[in-house]
Amino acid sequence: MRRFSLLGEHGIVWYSICGVGAAVDPGRRAQFGRAAAIVFSSFFANQAVKFVARRPRPELPGLPALVHTASQRSYPSAHATTSTAAAVTLSKLLPRAPVYAFATGLALSRLYLGVHYPSDTVAGAALGWAFAELVP
Repeated sequence: MRRFSLLGEHGIVWYSICGVGAAVDPGRRAQFGRAAAIVFSSFFANQAVKFVARRPRPELPGLPALVHTASQRSYPSAHATTSTAAAVTLSKLLPRAPVYAFATGLALSRLYLGVHYPSDTVAGAALGWAFAELVP
């Protein structure tokens, strides 16, 4: 699960998918570029909210987190934000079910690893969805 979750760090897997898509489908290169830009900007919006919210990550006595995190801020989940933003935009270019399944798995992996509360994931997904739908 740790390795799977690492794919979502800073949205890196989504940039990779967009890059491959742009390379193999030159006719839709601009749409893949837009998807990457939305993922990128959603990550920075997420970091801005984290800076303001300053919610600490879960700490359960006797049950340490199963993965190291770059910061101690948990709200909202960046994995959920970037994955939802990517799913909304890439589902217009790629098969919808696998894209959403992969995005959901990445978002939920953070709960499994003990670094987010469920509300962090829900808020991150809402932020990612809003970004994908509202950013021109």
